[in-house]
Amino acid sequence: MLDSPVHSTDIRLLLSEVIWLEPEDFDQARNISQLVAGEAQQWQTYLNTLATFACEKWLNTHMPEQTIYRDTNVLKTGFHLKVGEFKICPIATEHILDEIVDIPRDAIEQAELAAHFYIVVEVLEEEEQVILRGFMRHDQAIDYCNQLNLEILQDGYYQLPLSLFDRELNHLLFYNDVLESSAIPLPISPTQASAVSFQTYLHNTKTKLSQWLEGVFEEGWQTIDTLINSEANLALSTRITHKGPKKAKLIDLGVQLGHQTVALLVNITQETEDKLGVLIQLHPTGGERYLPPSVTLTLLSKAGKTLQQVISRTQDNYIQLKPFKGEAGKRFSVEVSLMEDLKVKEDFEL
Repeated sequence: MLDSPVHSTDIRLLLSEVIWLEPEDFDQARNISQLVAGEAQQWQTYLNTLATFACEKWLNTHMPEQTIYRDTNVLKTGFHLKVGEFKICPIATEHILDEIVDIPRDAIEQAELAAHFYIVVEVLEEEEQVILRGFMRHDQAIDYCNQLNLEILQDGYYQLPLSLFDRELNHLLFYNDVLESSAIPLPISPTQASAVSFQTYLHNTKTKLSQWLEGVFEEGWQTIDTLINSEANLALSTRITHKGPKKAKLIDLGVQLGHQTVALLVNITQETEDKLGVLIQLHPTGGERYLPPSVTLTLLSKAGKTLQQVISRTQDNYIQLKPFKGEAGKRFSVEVSLMEDLKVKEDFEL
């Protein structure tokens, strides 16, 4: 019996991930494509949507413990998928000619459209399936474009060799497990840059808590009574029952919530001669009864490692980190964040 020859393309197909599509996937993609103008753009949106559905199916299968979100604000290039803090952008194509992948320039360079990972998705409509060909990190895409001195095509695309993409998709799962999203920096908008500058300013201002025991307080920290009786209108009387100095600072949650503020409350106690106890809470202000949902309160080590984290739910009237103790001179940070668009960090020293 004669063996049939094995071509390189056949091997590539065997190494790729094949995802089958359902009739409802095609119906939804057609409906979504009608939301954009122009026949060519409608077809590309249709392909992008099918590619997104396929990637979502693959991620749900391989990461069942994670919640996969669709970013519906990125219609022009399809939907981004969010896994934790990572953004994933499917790059849809009907076929890969000459092993070349076309990636929209905007999907790499615009802050609103850039993603941490790009997955090449070949959409085979007649076969009712898609093939995941490989993926690339954003920082790698930038490096390749610069190293190869790639020119931008007239229709606004970069062309990258398929060989540059990692065909082992399990590596994507590995990155999700071991990396922080900040390890793959994305371009930022001027608004985000202002927020980063503000965060850097706070990072350079260290609050020395041991001085509170001597009645010395840094600018911006107010008494609880002041916040309850002022325009800040701390919604609930504090639940801190520990003895020792108690101070609070107002944190602006940004334009997304109409510059609503929350109060970061810190209480310290002298536990032993060389150790202080610390209790940290976050409360609503402005007469609000509950905190906005999804506000994250994080305790960070001096090196930036997450030690504790708590996230507000729909009807939390306050959230609190577990009380902890530390020796004089020990440094740590507390971060208040709302999604990844706003992060305000306060640095402390005991």
